[in-house]
Amino acid sequence: MPGLHIITWFHDESIFYAHDQRKKGWYHKDAPAKPYKKGDGASLMIADFVSADFGWLRSPDGKQSGQRIMKPGKAKDGCFTSDNIQSQAEEAIRICKECWLQYEHVFIYDNASTHLKRPEDSLSARRMPKNTPKEGNNWGIEVTKRDPITQKPICNPNGSHQKVKIRMGDARFADGTPQPLYFPKGHAPAGIFKGMVTILEERGFQNMSKICAECKGFKCLPGATSCCCCRILYNQPDFANIPSVLELTCKALGVLVIFLPKFHCELNFIEQCWGYAKRIYRLNPESS
Repeated sequence: MPGLHIITWFHDESIFYAHDQRKKGWYHKDAPAKPYKKGDGASLMIADFVSADFGWLRSPDGKQSGQRIMKPGKAKDGCFTSDNIQSQAEEAIRICKECWLQYEHVFIYDNASTHLKRPEDSLSARRMPKNTPKEGNNWGIEVTKRDPITQKPICNPNGSHQKVKIRMGDARFADGTPQPLYFPKGHAPAGIFKGMVTILEERGFQNMSKICAECKGFKCLPGATSCCCCRILYNQPDFANIPSVLELTCKALGVLVIFLPKFHCELNFIEQCWGYAKRIYRLNPESS
C-alpha cells in the first residue's frame, strides 16, 4: 500500500550444538585434566525472523512468535523443508497483520533451495520429450505421492516415497494467453503431451524437428540461445520467470518477498544476531 512505513523482516536458520562450548579457560597447574566429549553432540535448529524496528518477530504481549525450533536428524524431526518454510511464513504474516497492520511488511530470505522451491507442476524444459509420446506412454512430472488429507508423503515398505505422475501446468504465449502443453479434447491424441517441437512451433519457431532436444549434458556453448530445444524454451519468459511457492504464498497474503544474492550472507544482519546468541550460549555451562 502506498505511503505506509516499510518493515523488513530478515529470515534465517541457525544450529546450536550441545558440545559447542568455549574450550579455553584458566586452570591451576595442579588441577586435574578434564577430557572433552567427542563430536558436536545433539543439535537444535532455530528458524526465526528479525527486524531493525522490532527485533525478533514476537507479538507485543510475547504470546505469539514466528520462531520454529526442531531437532534435525533422520531419527528425529528430519529436515526443515519447503513446507515448513511456507507454514512459518504464513504464521509470521498472521502475527504481522494482527500486531502491526499500519505498516507494510517485506520478508527477506537467502538463496537456499528450500526457499526457492517451485510448485510441482511448474514449467521446466528439462527432461521434456522432443516429440509427442506414443500412445500409452504419456509424459508427466514425477512427484511424491501424498495423503489427500494430511498431505504427508506416502512411503513404500522399504521407506522410500511413492511416486506419481502429474501433468505440467499450462504455458503462456507472449500475449499472455494460455498455451496448453497437452492436446485438448477433440484432438486425435487427446490428453497426450505435445512435445517440445510442437510447443515451439506453436510459438512461431520454424523447423524445430531439425534441432536436437538437448545439448550433451545440457552444456550449451556460452551465449548460445537456439542450440537445442531445451535452451530455446529455457529462454522463454514464461519458463524463465516462475515464482516460488514461498513467493506465491506471501503474495496471496499481501507480503512482498525478496531473495538475497547467492553467497552474500553478510547482507543479512540476522547473522550478527546469531553470532551474538551463540557467543552467549557458549559462555554458559554445557547443556544436554
